[in-house]
Amino acid sequence: MSDIIQLLPDHVANQIAAGEVVQRPASIVKELLENAIDAGASKIELIVRDAGKNLIQVVDDGKGMSDTDARMAFERHATSKIRGTEDIFKIATKGFRGEALASIAAVSHVELKTKQTDAVLGTNITIEGGIFQFQEPTQTTEGSNFLVKNLFYNVPARRKFLKNNNIEFKHVIDEFQRIALAHEGVEFSLFHDDEPIFRLRKGTQMQRIVDIFGRKLQPQLVPIKEDIIWCKLHGFAAKPEGAKKTRGEQFLFVNGRFFRSPYFNKAVQEAFEGLLLPGYIPTFFLYLDLSPEKIDVNIHPQKTEIKFEDEHLIFALIRSTIKRALGIYNVAPSLDFERDPKIDDMMQSYPSKSNNVNIKMPEITVDRDYNPFVEERGVIKREIQNITDMYHQNIAAEPSKINLFEDEDFDEDLMRLPNGYWLLNKGDRTLMLDLGRMHQLLVSENNKTSKKGIVSNSLLFSLEYHMNEIEKNKFKSIKNYLPELGFDMKIAHENVLRIDTVPEGLKESQIIKFIENLFHILEYKTESEFMEYYNNQWNKLHSKSRFDFIYKADAEQVIKDFTSLGFPEFLPNGKRCFYEVPFNDFINKF
Repeated sequence: MSDIIQLLPDHVANQIAAGEVVQRPASIVKELLENAIDAGASKIELIVRDAGKNLIQVVDDGKGMSDTDARMAFERHATSKIRGTEDIFKIATKGFRGEALASIAAVSHVELKTKQTDAVLGTNITIEGGIFQFQEPTQTTEGSNFLVKNLFYNVPARRKFLKNNNIEFKHVIDEFQRIALAHEGVEFSLFHDDEPIFRLRKGTQMQRIVDIFGRKLQPQLVPIKEDIIWCKLHGFAAKPEGAKKTRGEQFLFVNGRFFRSPYFNKAVQEAFEGLLLPGYIPTFFLYLDLSPEKIDVNIHPQKTEIKFEDEHLIFALIRSTIKRALGIYNVAPSLDFERDPKIDDMMQSYPSKSNNVNIKMPEITVDRDYNPFVEERGVIKREIQNITDMYHQNIAAEPSKINLFEDEDFDEDLMRLPNGYWLLNKGDRTLMLDLGRMHQLLVSENNKTSKKGIVSNSLLFSLEYHMNEIEKNKFKSIKNYLPELGFDMKIAHENVLRIDTVPEGLKESQIIKFIENLFHILEYKTESEFMEYYNNQWNKLHSKSRFDFIYKADAEQVIKDFTSLGFPEFLPNGKRCFYEVPFNDFINKF
């Protein structure tokens, strides 16, 4: 038999290897930003088009590369970060594997312009699909300028499985935020489809967090700090009111590198034990600094999984430090680590033995002639007469309108189950109803019929909503739709949104949360797309849960209104409003 095993060409091997390193546009953003950090850049600009599918450009003012280094950087396992095996166990840079640029170039069109500080000219390299095209001298600024175009152009299956632009750009923002949060001393900017999204100045960790997530988060942040011999822990954790039901604002960093750790997340969750409602997740930004020899980052090409030599000690450190910080800021009861001197001053004002003050004991006076059983006969008669009158009035009173069990106007048999569902005998069928979903459909239909006559309510005092840069751009994209919906909102100054008028039916306590939900979608392409999401949020806000229906009269009203709609079995999203209970199958069980 002839030999069948062959050595794959380099560009094919690179395409296969790219599957681990380049999963989506955000993967490229991560690698290029980390390279810029390793190059010592003080200013980094990220430009993205179509969520990175057609263009990802990273411009930095780092030290740049020579002609030879620029060409060598696209070879597999070519790196300037390590030299030998011993360097793997003391990695202080973001990258070290030498796989990223080769993998990126294998599935896209790449152009690199770079120039060193002391060089007269820079160099320009173009690579397409992992195949080198040309290299030539060029006039360019100091640092590096990477352009990655047409991602997965030569792997159609990979490109087809990319998500829509909203989802892909959300991942790009996630990677950008992680790098920016870890390097507050570097100036960052992000542009998407020529629109500025972030302009982050140099500053402190607190300033960087506020610049990214908005000023509304600042009052909720509690500083976290602990310094032991072999490990430093610092950062911020939000108070319980800053907790959310969804993950997204939980950040762990070690030596300036973002990583994921369900184990350490559990330590934070335990520190908030007894302070959060079930299902809520605390917001935190925690930074660990320890010797590179005590961690192993060479676990996965994404470098977000890290092994710690003393993870149990770090777990205890995170939990105890956050607990103590919450106690200091009166978020939770704790030991008195920082006693308030005002308390001591107040205690000194009270008389004590040391003050040589004569304390007079209180006197007690007793009326020995008092008899509680001796009453005036006239008073007793009046009390009896009052009780008699009350009794006769109650007999003549109308019966209570709350009727949990019977209603002659309702012909069907109805019963509530402990889990919030209701059983309804309708003809020869028995149905299990989800009144919450039925009410949701009723609210939706009522919303459609009342759209033409929207009534607005002016707020007595305007509300202010502090937006971050992303929310500011979202507001610009939807502000033309808001007046027709009954809103009057405008940007008052900088990133502060002033709310003067809202639609009728929106309570003042619900306004901020409702606007936060509108800003949840990254980008609305069309007015119909925005209106669909807006209507869903409005219906969800005004719909009741099945647990809200306790009284039979309320349930009967929902069923009557639902019957007028034709008693549909499904909601528009495909969820069931009721199931038919198979009682015949139950009988056969016996």
